[in-house]
Amino acid sequence: EYGSHPTTFQAPSDGTIRIVLANGDVLHSHDVEKGDIWRSCTVKKAPIENWIQLAMDRQRLTGSEAIFWLDANRAHDAELIKYVKPALETAGVADKFQIMAPREATRQSLETITAGKDSIAITGNVLRDYLTDLFPILELGTSAKMLSIVKLMNGGGLFETGAGGSAPKHVQQLVEENHLRWDSMGEFCALGESLNFLADSEGNTKAGVLGAAAEAATQGILDNNRSPSRKVGQPDNRDSHYWFARYWAEALAAQSEDAELAAEFAPFAKELAENEGQILSELAAAQGAAADLGGYYHTDPAKTASVMRPSTTLNAIIG
Repeated sequence: EYGSHPTTFQAPSDGTIRIVLANGDVLHSHDVEKGDIWRSCTVKKAPIENWIQLAMDRQRLTGSEAIFWLDANRAHDAELIKYVKPALETAGVADKFQIMAPREATRQSLETITAGKDSIAITGNVLRDYLTDLFPILELGTSAKMLSIVKLMNGGGLFETGAGGSAPKHVQQLVEENHLRWDSMGEFCALGESLNFLADSEGNTKAGVLGAAAEAATQGILDNNRSPSRKVGQPDNRDSHYWFARYWAEALAAQSEDAELAAEFAPFAKELAENEGQILSELAAAQGAAADLGGYYHTDPAKTASVMRPSTTLNAIIG
């Protein structure tokens, strides 16, 4: 829905850009000015059918309310509805789904969420991008803790996280004050989900144990408010990584599904806990002065590692 690079053009002059069929029919026509960026996208049958199947799979898995956010009065959506309705009827699940225009779908979803229930929003990618910013911001004041799981048609998966903040501002503060307030919660969530995906798709039980423990670590950060603060001298991204590593190791040491993993991570959990004061002190001592990354877009690996890993005690434990 964002368009495609092969169909992205910059208008060489004022005029009209059209999409014309071989028989001469004009599908689209847009007036443009010199320098305008014009792009189009093509919607194909196979991805639509896959999208509908994903919706049915998710609804069956959760039993939650499920809404296709499609406006019958919008030409693009009307064409999608022609695929959606027959597919749902053929599968015998038409009664488990609703088709609503975005305004009505928003109201219905909010009422469902207010009642403490889940609602599955089945949308295109642009609207998905908007909703995965809107709802976390309404609930948490940020989309940094958001995770989007995108199943790929050939069996793979993408685990996209919300931005941890405005990157240029964060880099500026890091360079000037050696404080990185970027929130990595989304990345921690994505790590856990990718391990769970590996467990499900490859039957890798160890990956499943690692994934469940990563989720426990993520929950630990939320429960104990270990996310980065905004001001120099307060805990930052590096502190949250210490806590994630510690909670992850502790969860692995405590679980009973895989004795080998428990034995492997128990020493790490013990050392990370015993050295908490020293590690946090070393992380705090790094803040306050300018930091040299050796570049901006292409930083120097050694200098960046020195800035991002200032605790010699933590480095000695995790290697």
